Amino acid sequence: MSGFPFWKMHGTGNDFVVMRADDLSVPDGRWSKLATAVCDRHLGVGADGLILVQPSDVADRKMRIFNADGSDGVMCVNGIRCFVKFCLDQGLVDSPSGAMRVETNTGVQETQATRGADGLVEVVRIVVGVPELDPASVGVSIEQAMPVTAMPVTVEDALGATTVNVALVSMGNPHAVNFIEGSPRDYPLERIGPLVEHHTAFADRTNYEVVRVTARDHLEMRVWERGVGETLACGSGACAVVVAARVLGYVDDQVDVAVPGGILHIEWDGEGAVVLTGPVARVFTAEWEH
Repeated sequence: MSGFPFWKMHGTGNDFVVMRADDLSVPDGRWSKLATAVCDRHLGVGADGLILVQPSDVADRKMRIFNADGSDGVMCVNGIRCFVKFCLDQGLVDSPSGAMRVETNTGVQETQATRGADGLVEVVRIVVGVPELDPASVGVSIEQAMPVTAMPVTVEDALGATTVNVALVSMGNPHAVNFIEGSPRDYPLERIGPLVEHHTAFADRTNYEVVRVTARDHLEMRVWERGVGETLACGSGACAVVVAARVLGYVDDQVDVAVPGGILHIEWDGEGAVVLTGPVARVFTAEWEH
């Protein structure tokens, strides 16, 4: 599996190695091993995940994503934006309008790319899907009616015990959302994040977001991603926090979510699918010869 060309890309700072993988016979174990090597920020390229561009029978192309720790990322909204740019800029998908359908492990995503003056994709809009508010959808088994907006989770380390109250939202992957009063910049995410991710309440671990509401159309967020650690952005996480905030009555239908890597625009009217719009960029092109 050596000697393949790839693009290093990012969507609002959430960075990926993206490559074609037309051979569907390669077992997931080999991709998992490659992901840990490529994503290593000291000994590899450095990325939050490895994205594979594969053929699809139901959409224009299929996306697989493996997290930096080698686990199956299932679905990644920022990754989809990178995936779309990779396909359209190279002509792998012929779409003068910029529309593209992407198969993921959670279904087919409808996307719309906007090109710049140079003809290359700069922004991608994604119909992410309908959020799930049932606790079981995030791997939590509790007898509580949905939506669950303040489930106490107690974590403990050498510094003592901490209890956080989280809202539960699935965007095809699990999210635990903690609304806080202070700035997310000051929150000890590097300490609390991994403890929440691996808490026994979550059957398959969870993504953990800390959020401050600054206006009815603006949120500030940091995220600890399952299988990755803290990232500069998380598209599905931004969708999840807007869903939780709207359920709680904190925001309106259109919200800008400020993450360390930039701004993501989220639309949700309280019913139906959540829509995300955000920028995407290619950082460089190279070949992996490990």
